[in-house]
Amino acid sequence: MTVIDLTHTIRENMPVYPGTETPRLETVSIYETDCFKESRMTLYTHTGTHMDPPAHVFAGRTILDQFPPEQFMGKALVINCRDLEEGGSITMEHIRRYGDKAEQADFLLFSTGWEQFWGKSTYFGRYPCMDDEVLDYILSGNYKGIGVDTISIDPMNSLARHRRLFCEKDIVIIENLTNLHLCGNSLISFSAFPLKIADCDGSPVRAVAWFD
Repeated sequence: MTVIDLTHTIRENMPVYPGTETPRLETVSIYETDCFKESRMTLYTHTGTHMDPPAHVFAGRTILDQFPPEQFMGKALVINCRDLEEGGSITMEHIRRYGDKAEQADFLLFSTGWEQFWGKSTYFGRYPCMDDEVLDYILSGNYKGIGVDTISIDPMNSLARHRRLFCEKDIVIIENLTNLHLCGNSLISFSAFPLKIADCDGSPVRAVAWFD
């Protein structure tokens, strides 16, 4: 079995959405005096590879801890969009290449290759985003979630796509994925489990794919 880690490592001074504070990792207990090591971690709920629920943008909509655990695992299909240039649009043509496999998936994960800019200012630039037809397709399906290897499914300083997806549909969005290009073009097993935090608007996840 091959297991692919799709998760960026949480560390101090890592890329975060502009205006967000970077994580703080502070050692509070040490081996020499306490006989164990323990750390204090301070970070925002949308740090690194993370998950958004509907409550991220709509008051009164589903919070992350209301989802059952099966929401966070299933079959995924990685959609190769790495042919797109800066500012390009993910279209239905990218999805149609996979035939009926896209309809069999629980998660659609869009691989744009933008992870190559992780840690650079370019990462927050004109990354590819899905167009309205793709959003309509996702809304008409029964997907548990979608994922991208960019900072957001929306262009910077916009939440329009989040709002369209989350207005009435109970779905999750996973952002800042990595290594999607290692997952092939067939259906794979996938999981992205968030921390179980009360009244949660989002959480870092450990996203993993595996296949024989």
